[in-house]
Amino acid sequence: MTVVLAAGGTGGHLFPAVALAREFLRQGPGSAILFVGAGRDIEAKVLTREGFEWEIIRARPVMGLGIRRAVVGLLSLPVGVWQSVKLLRTRRASLVFGIGGYTSPAVVTAAFVLGIPRAILEPNASPGMANRVLAPLADVIFLAFDSASAYFKPSKVRVSGTPVRQAFLEPGAERTVAGPTEGHHRLLVFGGSQGARIINEAMIEALPHLKAMRAQLSIVHQTGEADHERVRSAYEVNGFRAEVVPFLFDMPRALRSANLVVSRSGAVTVAELTACGKAAVLVPLPHAIYQHQEQNARVLEEAGAAVVLRQDQVSGMKLAQVIESLFRDPGRLQAMGEGSRTLAKTDAAEMIVRECRALVRRKSKGKR
Repeated sequence: MTVVLAAGGTGGHLFPAVALAREFLRQGPGSAILFVGAGRDIEAKVLTREGFEWEIIRARPVMGLGIRRAVVGLLSLPVGVWQSVKLLRTRRASLVFGIGGYTSPAVVTAAFVLGIPRAILEPNASPGMANRVLAPLADVIFLAFDSASAYFKPSKVRVSGTPVRQAFLEPGAERTVAGPTEGHHRLLVFGGSQGARIINEAMIEALPHLKAMRAQLSIVHQTGEADHERVRSAYEVNGFRAEVVPFLFDMPRALRSANLVVSRSGAVTVAELTACGKAAVLVPLPHAIYQHQEQNARVLEEAGAAVVLRQDQVSGMKLAQVIESLFRDPGRLQAMGEGSRTLAKTDAAEMIVRECRALVRRKSKGKR
C-alpha cells in the first residue's frame, strides 16, 4: 500500500501527517509513505529528521493574501495538478490523504481524476477553504470537532480528533496534569512552528513584571528564526533560566514537562495541549481565515482549560498578571489541566488509518 500525504507548508499540516504516517506503518508494516509539499524550509527540516521521503509540486496560497497573489496561486493549480497526476501514476498510489493547506487541492484533485481513494482531515472547529472546496471530491472527511460537520455531507463525515505524534501519548503523559511541584513553575511559550512576534514581544515586556517569581520559574521558549537572538538576550538580561530556541524538535518533552503553556491556538497546538492535559493561555491569530484559531481557543475556554487573550488585549503587564495569577493558584491550574484532558481524542490516528485501510479495500473490491 502506497500512501501519499499532501501536507506541506506549516507545522500545523506536517505534524498530524507525521502522526498518520507512523500509524500507517504500524498497521501496515509494508506500506510506503510519500509526502508532497511546496518546498518550504520546515518541510525539509521536519521530514529529514523524521526520515520520510517527500516530493515538491508547484503550489501557492490563495486565501488572505490580496488579489495579485491570489491570482498567482490560482494559476499555479493546473500545474500542480499535472505534476501530481504524474507523481501518483509513477508511485502507483493506493491512497491520497489531504491535510488542508495549499498543497492538498492539487494532489487530491489529481487523485480524483485517476480514481485513487481520497480522504481529507479538517483539524479546525471552522473548516478552511481548501477542505470546503475538496469535500465533494473526498471519499471520507475526518473532523477534529463535531461543530465542523455542518459544512460537509453527513455520510462522508467521521469525527476523529486530530492525530498527534505518539511521543505525546507515551505512558505517564496522563499524569503530567499536576501543578507546580515544590514551588517550581515550568512555563512553555511558543507561537507555532514559525514563532509569533506578538507573543515574543509580550514575553519580553512581561519579564520585568515576573521578577518576583524568577527563582521559581523556568521557561522554554520557541521563538522562530527572526526573533531568536533578541528574545534570548532579553531572558539573559533579566536573569531568567530559559531554554530559548528558534524551533523545538522535541515538543513532546517540552509540553509534557510544562505546568502552563502560552501559545497560539492552531488546531495541532490544541490537539497536543489536550493530549497532554495542559493548562494554557491562548492568543488566537486574529487574521486567520474564518477566525478558526479564535473558535479553537473558545472550545478550550468553555472546558475551563484555557484563558483566552485577544491579540489586541495582550501586553507585557497583562500577560505577566495572568501567568502569575495561575501559578499562584495551583488548584485552578490543576483543574484547567483536567479540563483540557477531557477534550483529548488520543486514538485519532489509529481510527483514521483503520478507516482509510478499509476504504482502500472497498475501492479495490469495487474495481475488481
